[in-house]
Amino acid sequence: MVQDSYDVVVVGAGGDGPVAAWKLGRAGLDVLVLEAGPFHGNEQWPNPHEEPGGEASSDPSDLSGDLLDEQFTTRELEMTEKLLWGPADHDRGFWFRKFPGDGATIQAAGVGGTTLIYTSNHPRAYPAAIDEQGHWPSNFTYDDLVPYYEEVEAMTGVAPAPVTAKEELFFQGAEEQGWDLLDKKNVDEPGYRPQPNAIKQPSEKLHVDADYEGAVEYPDVEGHTMALGEISGNPFPEGAPYEEKAKQSANISFVPAAMETGNVTVRPNAFVTDVHTDSVLGTPEATGVTFRDTWDGSTERVDAEVVVLSAGSIETPRLWLNSDLPNNEHVGKGLTIHFGDNVMGLWRGDDARAELLQRVGKERVDQHEGEVIAARFDYPGLGMLQTTGTKPGIQAILGFGASSSGFTFTNDPANEPWDTEGRLAGPQLKRLLSDYRRMLPVLVVTDDRPHERNNVTVAPGASDEHGPVPLVNYSPSEGDIQRRDELSRICARILRSAGADHVHRSDSPPTAIHIHSTMRMGKVVDPCCEAYDLDRLFVADHSVMANSLGGPNPTNTGQALAARTADHIVERYFPDRASTN
Repeated sequence: MVQDSYDVVVVGAGGDGPVAAWKLGRAGLDVLVLEAGPFHGNEQWPNPHEEPGGEASSDPSDLSGDLLDEQFTTRELEMTEKLLWGPADHDRGFWFRKFPGDGATIQAAGVGGTTLIYTSNHPRAYPAAIDEQGHWPSNFTYDDLVPYYEEVEAMTGVAPAPVTAKEELFFQGAEEQGWDLLDKKNVDEPGYRPQPNAIKQPSEKLHVDADYEGAVEYPDVEGHTMALGEISGNPFPEGAPYEEKAKQSANISFVPAAMETGNVTVRPNAFVTDVHTDSVLGTPEATGVTFRDTWDGSTERVDAEVVVLSAGSIETPRLWLNSDLPNNEHVGKGLTIHFGDNVMGLWRGDDARAELLQRVGKERVDQHEGEVIAARFDYPGLGMLQTTGTKPGIQAILGFGASSSGFTFTNDPANEPWDTEGRLAGPQLKRLLSDYRRMLPVLVVTDDRPHERNNVTVAPGASDEHGPVPLVNYSPSEGDIQRRDELSRICARILRSAGADHVHRSDSPPTAIHIHSTMRMGKVVDPCCEAYDLDRLFVADHSVMANSLGGPNPTNTGQALAARTADHIVERYFPDRASTN
């Protein structure tokens, strides 16, 4: 049962909220985590999309790997419907956001949040992005994050991803282009390396040179099964206990650890609509929240000594703007999304097959083998490149389905290192996609910089059951466009050096996959992530990032910041517990 009051209420059980809850619970604080979406793999909700189920869960024995196997089928369309941003009851449709133009926001609802559909990449931020770009407060440095990186990486088992053909090809192309292999976590120079991933390593019997023909399920194999599945939830290996699943999304890594403290309760299907305040000697303080049950529509208030907003870079500013909170002109402003692109190489003819055989020992790239993203190229000051492996449907959408340049026949790629650019359709799409098994897609991730015109506001006159809906505004700066163009050219040259005989650039429209910087440290919150304008209100999600970290995937940094914020909450408001955390 949910109590009337707690020491701390955490709004959101996505990638970051469970980290804060774990640290706060470990310090002996009574913590309630409110999550708008469902709780998969929990026996309190055996049919989370068909019926309301239980009210809350605080017992780790509620967690079931078998139930997660049943609910996470890995079928693309089915899992997209289950996991994308919306209520557990599918008959009610997705929750609405307004994103002008051709772009989209990609987020998931449920315990684990968008880590349910992320690819488990856990690189650290580029040190220069924090210490030299001038966006972060002067009294916050990269070194402040390092011990928290180490703590998060130990919890999630971050390790270099295993290498299959697609990674080996990329590494060969990068080396032939003159780039160096990097062997450090704190990256301050360009180069390539295996992706540091929060995924348990595969069994040795699944090594590419092994001749294993047994079952690819627990306990015959442990860790990653070397079959793509991260984007569709990933229950692998099948048959494994809940906490032994390979992909260390927040629901697998930090939620069980938080519940094991005996001090953390998770209440899913609870959409927070208001933050309550009171004033003591004229200083406003957060005192609790009101949430709405997404099944029956009832509302409930919970009081707390401290409120932590971990609803994400869209819903956190929306909640602030929809609540009666102090006016801060920077709330919602400075949005960064790692303005991305997709570039892919294809090995198509007989000569290309011979090239592949010589390079990787077989005639196919087979992007479906191994982890989804297992190789990367870092370039502090520009951003990064990541090899990707997806199933044909997703690949058709990401690589060929949308473009800011229109269709390929309208574009002349003369003087560029790619052969085609833009959107594909009809016979041309069929021809290229038929070479799926000899295609290497690469995601371009740009170090886009914060500009206050890029923001999250609430749309006037457009409301849902939770209040005015968020309006997301984003247009890249000229500098962002130049950085993305340069990364795309570097990528095309790497693919060409790896032997690709056709290179395609999508020129993708802005799509918000990595979303940060809407409640920026130094603008909305102080270096401890407490709001400047409201005591006892902290933010522990990607929105506090003062910029886009230079381009690296943000989960590792978001979780490190959340762990650090939890320590500061204990130090500021529960000092008698500080020694136990």
